[in-house]
Amino acid sequence: MKKSLGAKVLAFPTPVWIVGSYGEDSRPNMMCAAWAGVCCSKPPCVYVSLRKATLTYGNIMARKAFTVSIPSQKFVREADHIGIVSGRDEDKFKKLGLTPIKSDIVDAPYPSEFEVVLECKLLHTLEIGLHTEFVGEIMDVKADENLLDEKGHISMERFKPFVWDTGDASYRAIGEKIGNGFEDGETIK
Repeated sequence: MKKSLGAKVLAFPTPVWIVGSYGEDSRPNMMCAAWAGVCCSKPPCVYVSLRKATLTYGNIMARKAFTVSIPSQKFVREADHIGIVSGRDEDKFKKLGLTPIKSDIVDAPYPSEFEVVLECKLLHTLEIGLHTEFVGEIMDVKADENLLDEKGHISMERFKPFVWDTGDASYRAIGEKIGNGFEDGETIK
């Protein structure tokens, strides 16, 4: 029997994405976002949902661009720090010893050390209660070459990204491969 837990944000898992933006003073900033995901395949788009109170909200509204960096498991502490400190109070790049790289495609930075980055131009905004959903069209994806398999795809085993567990506020490793998409279901007749 199922037990009601009430209306709350409880989705498993959610991503750990680092959203890069420039402030009014052109200072690079980044924040950690878990209310995020893919929202369209053509054109390729992602969304991040941010509160108006965040520095990143104003930065994206002003510059109409952002980056999404996906950190690997070796950057769990840095990602958590990025999520608990405001860019108004600290230069997170400097504090964490990360190198800001200016995207050559959109008006936003990303940390060089994080292995995968999506460069996005702002396509739409949608006000939803406490959060605003920013839809970004992916203009380019960059990945460290050592993560690519023989087909040119990012290898999850080499990359080792991690996710956010909304249930107990923890970070979790992504596990073993358990099936093949668009293939395993075909065996059901």
